[in-house]
Amino acid sequence: MSATVALANLRMALTDLRSNALTGRAFIQTARAQQALFKALPPQFEEVWLGLVDRLESSALFSEESCSFSQTGLLDNLALVLDKAEAKLTASN
Repeated sequence: MSATVALANLRMALTDLRSNALTGRAFIQTARAQQALFKALPPQFEEVWLGLVDRLESSALFSEESCSFSQTGLLDNLALVLDKAEAKLTASN
């Protein structure tokens, strides 16, 4: 799978998670499985991405918007990381 396909898969999974068409567990599994994208980007991308995914996974233990975690904020940050990954991939080509 190419990095651009992996990026598209992550964008679709994030959209599906936001619309409740995908469970958090399924999203997390997809989010961790994009090795083609991780290999195509600097190591910091994987580190930041997986850190956010870990926080999202932990937030599932709390209510939607607890004082410790904001799932909406985490999803927004994941989208921002995908935007930066896309820009990096585009600049590399």
